[in-house]
Amino acid sequence: MALSAPPPARVFAELAPARALTPTPTPAPAPAGRGGPPGPPRREVHVSGSAELSASPDRARVSLRLSSRKEAAGAARSSVARRLEYIAQSARQRGVPEENMTVTEDFSRVENTYQMEAEVCIIFSDFGKMQNICNLLIEKLGTSITISPPHFYHTPEAVDTLRRQVCVAAVGNTRRKAQEVCRLFGQSLGKPLLIREEETKEWGGHVDSHLSNFPDSLTLQERIQNATAYASCRVFAVFEIKGKENRRNKLL
Repeated sequence: MALSAPPPARVFAELAPARALTPTPTPAPAPAGRGGPPGPPRREVHVSGSAELSASPDRARVSLRLSSRKEAAGAARSSVARRLEYIAQSARQRGVPEENMTVTEDFSRVENTYQMEAEVCIIFSDFGKMQNICNLLIEKLGTSITISPPHFYHTPEAVDTLRRQVCVAAVGNTRRKAQEVCRLFGQSLGKPLLIREEETKEWGGHVDSHLSNFPDSLTLQERIQNATAYASCRVFAVFEIKGKENRRNKLL
């Protein structure tokens, strides 16, 4: 089998040749006392750099389902109502805001009985608190309540934070690379002249509207890992080279 050709070499840094700051035709002699010789040529270093970061989900949504079937309508309603009140009270006592709990109810007649069903959706930002509340409800309500596995996701604010952080990290890596190149040639890095974002990628993670299809057998940590979001960024930058590196600063 013939071997494929090796990939082309990738340039990650380049010391650009010196160039004049203002490339203009030869000027006329300056009047006495005014003007002067043109500034020294500007030297540059061109560098590309990248970064990759990840962010765990910052929210989890848990659904709790209740039902009761009785011959009397009032009995079916009150059975579910008592459990709903206990769930809401337990969550409030442990710091879950009222606005993070949503209750939907459905009342119907099935043959000669009345059936009352309810679903409580609770959004958590503290996953340890979520586990404690779910364990308590299973202990106190037993089989009369069904708790779905948590759905982990990212808020828009968390996604925006990840995007900003990975871009800042890429710029920082690029500047450090430029410093290393300059030190290799005994030069001192100057100010940035250009920073351009060349590529960004995002993968993994979930948003609130995306329902995961993970099997119920996954552990909590496995679900968090599967919902982790990743982002990468590659930038190109041009820095000015100030000149010879100060040996004293180098020693410091």
